[in-house]
Amino acid sequence: MPTDPTTSIPGRSLLSRRAIVDIVRAATLGSYGVIGLAGSGPLARFGGLLGADPRGIRVDVSDGLRVDIGIVVAHSLPIAEVARQVESAVRHAIRLAIGREVDALSIHVDGLRVAPYEVQPAGPGRRRGRSGRCSGAGRGGRPAEDLGPDDLAASGTDVA
Repeated sequence: MPTDPTTSIPGRSLLSRRAIVDIVRAATLGSYGVIGLAGSGPLARFGGLLGADPRGIRVDVSDGLRVDIGIVVAHSLPIAEVARQVESAVRHAIRLAIGREVDALSIHVDGLRVAPYEVQPAGPGRRRGRSGRCSGAGRGGRPAEDLGPDDLAASGTDVA
């Protein structure tokens, strides 16, 4: 028996579908802009306790490695960019963890949701500065709350 850890020993390893699902879930939820998985409510959590695959992720290993992911994206983010980041993260995680490429990866955006950490604009009782404008005024004297995603895109600012 070799004592050198870099020497490979011939054999076979098995990886469960559940382990691949866990790798995909961690990579997906760690991606920027993903609020959650599709159908990740209380029923899905209860099913997960019983051993069922979590809703929102399907892994098929019968004809190559195929992964289907349903995600919920944070409101006001570019959906295509979030999907590209999820794809890159999942492919990298699978490649790193099991040393295999994903044959087919489908990402379905099942909804948009305001993230729980986003600050909502203040109501009528907003605080005003000495100039009479909102303290969070943007360019041109417009309050920052009145700026939308189109204004950000037109300004040439890129959010990383």
